[in-house]
Amino acid sequence: MEKLLVIALLLILNSVATSQPVTDPVAFLRCLERQPTDPASLNSAVAYIPTNSSFTTVLRNRIPNLRFDKPTTPKPLAIVAAATWTHIQAALGCARELSLQVRIRSGGHDFEGLSYTSTVPFFVLDMFSFRTVDVNLTDGTAWVDAGVTTGELYYRIAEKSNVLGFPAGLCTTLGVGGHFSGGGYGTMMRKYGLSVDNVVGSGIVDSNGNIFTDRVSMGEDRFWAIRGGGAASFGVVLGYKIRLVPVPEKVTVFNVRRTVAEGGVDLIMKWQSFAHSTDRNLFVRLTLTLVNGTKPGEKMALASFIGMYLGGSDKTFNVMNRDFPELKLKRTDCTEMRWIESVVFWAGYPIGTPISVLLNRTVTTKAFHKRKSDYVKRPISRTGLGLILKKLVEVENVRMFFNPYGGRMGEIPSSRTPFPHRAGNLYKIEYLVSWSEAGEDVEKNQLARAREMYKFMSPYVSKNPREAFFNYRDLDIGSSVNSTYEEGKVYGVKYFKDNFERLVDIKTLIDAENFWKNEQGIPVRR
Repeated sequence: MEKLLVIALLLILNSVATSQPVTDPVAFLRCLERQPTDPASLNSAVAYIPTNSSFTTVLRNRIPNLRFDKPTTPKPLAIVAAATWTHIQAALGCARELSLQVRIRSGGHDFEGLSYTSTVPFFVLDMFSFRTVDVNLTDGTAWVDAGVTTGELYYRIAEKSNVLGFPAGLCTTLGVGGHFSGGGYGTMMRKYGLSVDNVVGSGIVDSNGNIFTDRVSMGEDRFWAIRGGGAASFGVVLGYKIRLVPVPEKVTVFNVRRTVAEGGVDLIMKWQSFAHSTDRNLFVRLTLTLVNGTKPGEKMALASFIGMYLGGSDKTFNVMNRDFPELKLKRTDCTEMRWIESVVFWAGYPIGTPISVLLNRTVTTKAFHKRKSDYVKRPISRTGLGLILKKLVEVENVRMFFNPYGGRMGEIPSSRTPFPHRAGNLYKIEYLVSWSEAGEDVEKNQLARAREMYKFMSPYVSKNPREAFFNYRDLDIGSSVNSTYEEGKVYGVKYFKDNFERLVDIKTLIDAENFWKNEQGIPVRR
């Protein structure tokens, strides 16, 4: 009996010891070598540790936000640049053996850096080597690996067809793995919905290394969850099968700017009633920035109406003059181009830039950023708008982007995918603060500006809950320290509304141990 007790005690002590995370990068490499895969394939070109000369370069290449590229930013034990499914399985095996957290990165655009930082021992599973885009013109679909950027996807589609496209993001260095899994919106959402509304299949690896290559094998619940609920809470997405959408041979773009002194307030008022209700082929984004006024040191708001019509300039001109005559759009404001060229335009490049720029995977201009989001369900009054524009001048350095809803976005049921922000929304607001100067005091100051503007907007936006867009990750609205349901619900209902409970049920069913977790992950129900 005593011998049995000693054995049991040793087993318990061993269990406790092995539950402590390993913090030695070399031990991680040795663990990879022990995994049931081809050892020769797990070399320095796949697994990087801090002593590797390429480690810092590989880590920093996909960190567009300098807030998370500082000496004080927690660094991973290793970066596994997986090139095969077996590499993923090996990495997950070591995550279990060494009690490490896994952070999955495709493009690195997570606005809070959660795909490559953590406060506990972790490694990064980098998917940038998964870069296949297989366009099937016969059935109008494409398979897109998780590490493909949206720019690469658009380019590969255009290689095959001039009349097919896909409704996804404006930034062309976004990784498909994260962008699609969180919702993914773009300039064609009023016509075709979000990226997730046009995803018809996927592949995923679970925490035990099991590979599911289609929606049948993974199950409809899991497939539902990874189309807007954040795939990193449910596994490693290998890629998505998407349904391509028709685009005309020519689209038309324009960008008309008006300051407050030039009647900008009247135009914004009209935009609120026009943008969500007009022809669904038309998408007109409103941006608010600051420019110099007529007096020394004076600042005033500038409203930019940036639009695209899925058709020629004549039709664009007719629709705009019918629905938004106050803007006084001129034919000279309009530029016809191919849809693929409009992608370059929306990414901020000058008209005429070669479309080959879409193959650039690395963010060349980096800065410090903070983003927040809101949804607006009722038009803001003229009085309210005046106060907002005054506050914008007061806080400075906050840019606001208004993206119209309506059209297809109002027809898709809010429960069809985890993304719930459908009918009833006029538009979504993105708040962006960017700065280039490093320093803790500078960062605190800039973050305070973003939070001050966000707080000021509370009377004009959605309530109970105050809704937020998951892909505009914002830890200010709640975070999970202990991975509890109660913590998760604080931010979960803001991102997912009533869909949060279903996400928790699915999570609890397929990942009861909460292997996949981060500061804003889907929790399990205890």
